[in-house]
This record gives sequence, structure tokens and C-alpha cells, in this order.
Amino acid sequence: MSEDVRMTAWVRGHVQGVGFRWFTRARALEIGGLRGFALNLGDGRVQVVAEGPRDGCERLLAWLQGGDTPGRVDGVTEIWDTPRGDYEGFVER
Repeated sequence: MSEDVRMTAWVRGHVQGVGFRWFTRARALEIGGLRGFALNLGDGRVQVVAEGPRDGCERLLAWLQGGDTPGRVDGVTEIWDTPRGDYEGFVER
């Protein structure tokens, strides 16, 4: 059983206006067990916060870094922390 973690990722590139948040939510729900959100930031990045099993968060991060996302990802910066338990489900903000 994987420990629960909190992963916050900032995705830069052409990631707004291309359905990125919707597809991120769909991928998180497909992985299962993840709670959090995807949010457009004012500087053009998308912030993704996911809490849940480490393996699920790692799968979501790998998808964010991979070439199968909508738009164009130029880079992803992430930090890991302990979960706060603030979220129910995974939503677009």
C-alpha cells in the first residue's frame, strides 16, 4: 500500500485555452484515489495539486511531463509534501 502524499506541480508552456485542466482532471479520475485541482494561473501556467497514494501522484506527474497532454508542455516543476486533506474529488478551478 502506497503512502498518501501531496504533489503540487506548475506546468509551463502553451497549457491554457487547450482543455488542459479538463484533461488533467480526467486523467486524475482515471488513475483513481486522487483529490485536488487544476487551476489556470495569471502567468500562463497551470497549477496542479493532487493528494492521494504516492504511486497515483507519480502517475499523474508522469502524464503531465509526457507528450500526451493537450497543448505544449515546456516544463514541469513539482514539490512533494504531506497531504492536508482539504479536497473532495478532483476539480477544475
